[in-house]
Amino acid sequence: MSVQLWSVNDALQEDFEGTLTKLAQMGFDGVELAGRFGPFADDPCALKRCLNNLGLEVSGAHVAIETLDEENQEATVRFYQQLGVDLLIIPYDERAWHPQQVNHFIDDLNRLSTQLARHNMGIGFHNHDKEFGAYKNATYWDYIAENTHQQVALQQDVGWITYAGHNPTLYVNRYADRLPSIHFKACALENAAAHIPLIGQDSVDWAPLIATTTSLATVPWVVLEQEVYPCGLTSMQAVSASKKGLDELLSQALAQ
Repeated sequence: MSVQLWSVNDALQEDFEGTLTKLAQMGFDGVELAGRFGPFADDPCALKRCLNNLGLEVSGAHVAIETLDEENQEATVRFYQQLGVDLLIIPYDERAWHPQQVNHFIDDLNRLSTQLARHNMGIGFHNHDKEFGAYKNATYWDYIAENTHQQVALQQDVGWITYAGHNPTLYVNRYADRLPSIHFKACALENAAAHIPLIGQDSVDWAPLIATTTSLATVPWVVLEQEVYPCGLTSMQAVSASKKGLDELLSQALAQ
């Protein structure tokens, strides 16, 4: 299991190495990078050594699409190659749910897929809820999937899919061959009784999704993400609570 470092962005700003150490002590096997590197911003090799010493792998990296433009692409690719990352994931782009802009975004994903392949690197996209708005008899997410190269990875965030009112199990199955990893997250839900946005304390029926996920040999990483911190918890405490809940759910699924 990996953790998306944006979940503890505030803690990283205060103590980058100490926060990584605590995440390793929680039992995480990897981290998904989110553009913050603390004292290692100009030394990816040192960051790699730090992670190795903690027993943490790099499960992936979220990067802003601007870092892959003509001016910045070479430096961005070189930085992540030194970290052992071979897939860069765009975490957010408003064009993805804009009816007049979505095709321009698709063109960019396809272009980057071709360009990065020359460096033995791939490109992917991560959903939020708005990509699951209705579009052309399906959703924007389906439209993007249908019109991008098969090599473009589709990192699905099941928390946002659930928040959007769709069945995440259906979507994980639909695009299983393009899933480099899956984000597990409990989103804050309006008007949901007995729902605390921590995995295992929320109102989501995780069992079908976890059964599907654990059956997919093509998905190497489950990535925990925590974007809200309920009950007065710090970001680290909330991540720890959700990890405990997800560990228990995974153990139950594997025991069946």
